Amino acid sequence: MRRVIYAFLLIFISFLLQTTVFRALNFGGISPNLMIIVTAAIGFMRNEKSGLLVGFFSGLLIDIFYGDIIGFYALVFMLTGYLNGIFSRIFYPQDMKLPLSLIALSDLTYGGLCYIFLYLLNGKFIFGYFVMHVMIPEMVYTVLISILFYPLILMLYHHLDELDRRANNVV
Repeated sequence: MRRVIYAFLLIFISFLLQTTVFRALNFGGISPNLMIIVTAAIGFMRNEKSGLLVGFFSGLLIDIFYGDIIGFYALVFMLTGYLNGIFSRIFYPQDMKLPLSLIALSDLTYGGLCYIFLYLLNGKFIFGYFVMHVMIPEMVYTVLISILFYPLILMLYHHLDELDRRANNVV
């Protein structure tokens, strides 16, 4: 139960930071996607199911406040969380290369899916522009922020693991 509460708090705090602080700290209209960082991190730190659930609630929060269609971002983030959860079997906390690579790939996938469903299907064929001016800058900014943000999530989950171990030893 404790993990669920912490996950919801993490989603909510990340959403607030993404929509307030990092909107003010944008570069050329590009801001980092903290929700991708949280969804991907929890997915590969825990498992597919955790990634799927965190992705659903992260995406739903974005859908409610910013989406034109309820469920689009929830579906995209669910896919992101699930696919990152597959990598939980090869996750090593001391290795930063895999998490940063997966966060970068997740952000590019997110951008690609947004392009396909929000632009391409509406007849806007601006793929080159979208990649160079939106997807790649957002991915770089997201990875740079995840260098700072990911270790905090990792410390939180190590703390939760330690609390679980203590609770199991007491009984």
